[in-house]
Amino acid sequence: MTLRAVLFDALGTLVALDSPAPRLRAALERNTGVDVGEATAARAFAAEIEFYVANHMRGGDRDGLESLRDDCAAVLHEALGMAPGERPAVRRSMLEAIRFTAFPDAAPSLRDLRERGLSLVVVSNWDLSLCDALKGAGLDGLIDGAVSSAEVGVAKPASGPFRAGLALAGAEAAEALYVGDSPDTDIDGARSAGLRAVLLAR
Repeated sequence: MTLRAVLFDALGTLVALDSPAPRLRAALERNTGVDVGEATAARAFAAEIEFYVANHMRGGDRDGLESLRDDCAAVLHEALGMAPGERPAVRRSMLEAIRFTAFPDAAPSLRDLRERGLSLVVVSNWDLSLCDALKGAGLDGLIDGAVSSAEVGVAKPASGPFRAGLALAGAEAAEALYVGDSPDTDIDGARSAGLRAVLLAR
């Protein structure tokens, strides 16, 4: 059957998370006047990321996302051991520290596929802010849409996000290809949903 759409994972496939520890350290010093040191910033952000991964499904709407960010900031604040009154500044610093950058081959590949007339949709285990992250990485104008697991209500490798991506792309499973970097979450999940799949090793 003719290929009509290509679906992509986001993190590790199209974009990477810039090293957050130096950015968090700088943001905290700017917002609180305290230099926590890079090692402390790294340990604290690792705790925040662990909490986020386990709870990102809460961020499927704006209220849920703000609540999730509040709780992520609370985890970060506790891990940093900062004064109670600094939590708002810690939250602000956390958001300033999170930045995603497109891999060098991402934009050229998306442009090439668009020129071939294919529908391009991102399907990722993410919260409501997925489109904002892709925009910040300069990829929003190169795709036809994005589907986050939190908005769908179930995470990959379940078939729900893949089905939502296919609907957005206007394609059947047999007409689509999925590209991702996780053998289990991406490749096995996509194939279980009836898509062809390509593992991208970064």
